[in-house]
Amino acid sequence: MGDKKILSIGLVCLDIINVVDKYPEEDTDTRCLSQRWQRGGNASNTCTVLSLLGAPCAFMGSLAPGPVAENLPDVSVEDFSKVDLSQYKWIHWEGRNADEQVKMIERVREYNSKQEEKNRITISVEIEKTREPLYQLFPLGDLVFVSKDVAQHFGFTSAAAALKGIYGRLRKGATLICAWAEKGADAMGPDGVIIHSDAFPPEKLVDTLGAGDTFNASVIYSLSNGGSLQDALTFGCQIAGKKCGIHGYDGILH
Repeated sequence: MGDKKILSIGLVCLDIINVVDKYPEEDTDTRCLSQRWQRGGNASNTCTVLSLLGAPCAFMGSLAPGPVAENLPDVSVEDFSKVDLSQYKWIHWEGRNADEQVKMIERVREYNSKQEEKNRITISVEIEKTREPLYQLFPLGDLVFVSKDVAQHFGFTSAAAALKGIYGRLRKGATLICAWAEKGADAMGPDGVIIHSDAFPPEKLVDTLGAGDTFNASVIYSLSNGGSLQDALTFGCQIAGKKCGIHGYDGILH
């Protein structure tokens, strides 16, 4: 695929992080030890980590030139129609405005149908929030990330149970991945075999914000470079674990 890029579509936002000495109790005032502002949003974080890993990548989302709290629109199918698909080997959607995203993915499927296999774009989707409209994305990805929250919403109490219960919603030949925090992550491909990786917790837990996005990015990075599903799952857990031991993302590879 040469220098073809990975495109990440979804949210960029401002995360304002307050550091306190212990989790605040309800109706109490707590002195803040420090505060930092950093760029956030699932798709944006995923792109940050892909970039740190050395993958050629791009982000697509709404950016504000002015005040930080402007209400920004999600990427529309009209916006996406302007994208030159030949630049990309992989496109990842953070499940948001699903009705529009369905149409965007249809455009990629149509593009793929006219390409030789080596030029086809891999489609991945993340279904993180427990919102009914997002569930129409399940059958659309070649790779689907489903969150622990969504799995529990469906009544599953482990990643393995979630994979078995949800896999039937996927398209033929797709792969489903479910990360379960400190219990690691499980994956299931079309062969129906469940693959597992333990978590790799840091010596000291510092910052879990964006750990899921880090996991997704690392899995995508590994798979897009020809890694096996087991390799990708383990790599995802390793890098996500490292991220939990540092503030933000700088030093994630040290």
